[in-house]
Amino acid sequence: MKYINNEKLDEYLINHSEKEPELLSNLNRETNLKVLQPRMISGAYQGRLLSLISKIINPKKILEIGTFTGYSTLCLAEGLRENGEIHTLDINEELYSLQRKYFKKSSFNSNIIQHLGNALDIIPKLDQDFDLIFLDADKINYPKYLDILIVRLKKGGVLLSDNVLWDGKVLNQISQKDKSTKAIVEYNKLLNNRKDMDSVILPIRDGITISRKKK
Repeated sequence: MKYINNEKLDEYLINHSEKEPELLSNLNRETNLKVLQPRMISGAYQGRLLSLISKIINPKKILEIGTFTGYSTLCLAEGLRENGEIHTLDINEELYSLQRKYFKKSSFNSNIIQHLGNALDIIPKLDQDFDLIFLDADKINYPKYLDILIVRLKKGGVLLSDNVLWDGKVLNQISQKDKSTKAIVEYNKLLNNRKDMDSVILPIRDGITISRKKK
């Protein structure tokens, strides 16, 4: 994922935003050293945004689709109410031990519930609603996620959708072979046209949409 803004502005934004906690800095470093496609991590600036949004909402229940190494999980957990829960889903079992390593080091270990498997199968089986949902999983299935996530989102709840600008590819003519970009474009249209959701795209990193389910 690359930043939309120039590097000088990026540096200014990071230097004038809340500092990345040490635990997350260590996780960021280990992800970049040991994990394939480390750019998938949310990173310091977006991580602080996720943390702040979660703190503003102060959710009791959070759902995250796409754990990766657990960086965004820990950021979102910072806003949980006392005894709140964050359910995080991922299909990559190879990253499970790294996730657990940092979850155990955090003060949110008991609040984090990990689910391993296909999110499209798991989400319908979760018998609860969520105040905050963060979608950052396989882009090709974004349109499929939309309906099942909104069903699980409480009225007044917030859906965060990551990578909605997809390296700027959404602005270009799309090849028939580029299924991920086609899916992102379709998802953005579907979400924007929903009458039960208010949505705004922010050009932060690879684009993040903030959507609120109307009461």
